[in-house]
Amino acid sequence: MKLDTNTLRALDHVGDEFMAVTLRRETDLRDNLAALFELGAVLTRLRRFEEGLEIDRRLVMLEPLEPILRYNLACSLALLAKNDEALDELERAVELGYNDADHMVRDRDLRSVRTHTRFEKLVQRVRELQNGSSATA
Repeated sequence: MKLDTNTLRALDHVGDEFMAVTLRRETDLRDNLAALFELGAVLTRLRRFEEGLEIDRRLVMLEPLEPILRYNLACSLALLAKNDEALDELERAVELGYNDADHMVRDRDLRSVRTHTRFEKLVQRVRELQNGSSATA
């Protein structure tokens, strides 16, 4: 028997809610980076963006030099249309070594910043770094 799309979505949602509760309990007890990282992802899937932002800020406080965590914080900020802050964090992520311009352009979480000149310049900068041509910039 094959389940219909709506049933599958509902089951995914229930699973994500269970994961959120379980991971929240774990992360309330201690700073478990892996659990915090997954909790942030789950909260975003559940469209609980304010809570996800709280988790991403916590992760960056714990590991301020980790580019992926800065990138995820930028995504959380962009999802809440905090575009200047999102672009600031995206710039920090790139400064720390984030280097996937194609993902930046495709990432739906960054939709609110894509039309900003700062975003376009940042993508260009990452592409130049990828191609090794930044030394002349």
